[in-house]
Amino acid sequence: MRHSLQLFSGITLALLAAGCVTEPVVVRVAPARPLPPPPPPPEPFQPVVSVFIEPPIGQPEAIGCPWAPPPMLVEPPPPQPYPGTFWTGGYWVWHGQWVWAHGRWAAPPRPGYGWRPPYYENREGTVVFITGHWGAPGAVFAPPAPGIRITLEAGNPGVIPGPRPIGPSGIFVPPPPGSRIGIIVPAPVGTPPAVVTGAPPVVNVGMRITNNINNSHTTTVNNVTNVTQVTNVTIVAPATATASGQAVNSVAPAQAHLAAAQASVVKAPAPTPASAAPMPAFVHGQPHPPLPPPQQVRLSQIPAGPRPGAPVPARPQPAAQAAPALQARPVAQAPARPMPPVQPAPVQPVHPMPPPPPAKPQPPLHPMPPPAPVRPQPPVRPQPPVRPQPPVQPMPGHPAPAGAPPQPVPGKPPAVPGKVAPKPTPAGPEAKGAPGHPKGKDEGHGKPKEELKDQKIQ
Repeated sequence: MRHSLQLFSGITLALLAAGCVTEPVVVRVAPARPLPPPPPPPEPFQPVVSVFIEPPIGQPEAIGCPWAPPPMLVEPPPPQPYPGTFWTGGYWVWHGQWVWAHGRWAAPPRPGYGWRPPYYENREGTVVFITGHWGAPGAVFAPPAPGIRITLEAGNPGVIPGPRPIGPSGIFVPPPPGSRIGIIVPAPVGTPPAVVTGAPPVVNVGMRITNNINNSHTTTVNNVTNVTQVTNVTIVAPATATASGQAVNSVAPAQAHLAAAQASVVKAPAPTPASAAPMPAFVHGQPHPPLPPPQQVRLSQIPAGPRPGAPVPARPQPAAQAAPALQARPVAQAPARPMPPVQPAPVQPVHPMPPPPPAKPQPPLHPMPPPAPVRPQPPVRPQPPVRPQPPVQPMPGHPAPAGAPPQPVPGKPPAVPGKVAPKPTPAGPEAKGAPGHPKGKDEGHGKPKEELKDQKIQ
């Protein structure tokens, strides 16, 4: 019996120990990743010579340049003055050194001619250059043949040479504004250099340009494919090539004036030429006019953030890391401790809610004032009676018109129908000469007295 009690007590203690002892939760915080270093400041520019260039008519001869052109400058074009003009300039040309050809709107010199952008090619460390020119109708651009001999031009005295082209061999355009000097960006033939205006600056090789073709016309000359009617291009660069450390996959317009109007990442404004007179294009073996003094270009980094008209590169999302699994720890067997009795919580007295404050009496409503009495209108005065007009008396000596009723004679009573009015009795001899009766005439007849006597005798 005693042995059974000891066994039961041991089992009970083990169960209590297993239920009361818990493993502490361990929270592990991942170490903070260091922030990427800020992009390097734009590489300083040497003073720039800016001039207007008169484009040649027809494809000129290719020349060899000893170093790579600098990064592009920013030159937004003004509105087109009238249809049929082309945006010329806005790129680097060779004049014993790389000179900025200032952009301008120009009409073709002959009907049907079109604009051909400049041509850059890296050929074993030498830049083969053909300046922008006017192309004849139906003419196809012919790149220099691979085995052709091209004379290497010498730089102007006192000019510091730049680095040779850094990048693969083939056709290229200069890098975006603010890029490392010497880097080149491979591009198809016929690509305007201004397409990289809105791209981020590059510090390493890797950016390239491909065509997005719509209703294209393809020709092949000297093993180089010419693609016309290109509406836009695609700019691609890995994260290791850009100064910001972000990959690029954006679209830019292929038209020169639309490409030059893009918002740039680095502000590198092109200086305005000192003279508005254009210079002729450089020709091998011919003397060229002296260049104007160079001007300083001030570069400035535009703050990070979305820019109007510029694509926002997609940042790669890091892969999700699984949380480390917690290792199971053995449960320590601790002696069972008696559990303390549960103390009942003290009951708090319930305080009655205070009565609500009495409602404030509302002020009495004032009665509306009685309406004003209506004033009686004055009585209408009666109009005076119309007085009868006196009868019109006939003029003496003029009988009344026929059919007219007899007019009453003043001093005589009115005639009664059916009765004969008595003749008036003369009052005396003076009645014959009474006023109103002429002498020698019978009253009421108007005939002389002699005529009346004659009538009686007869």
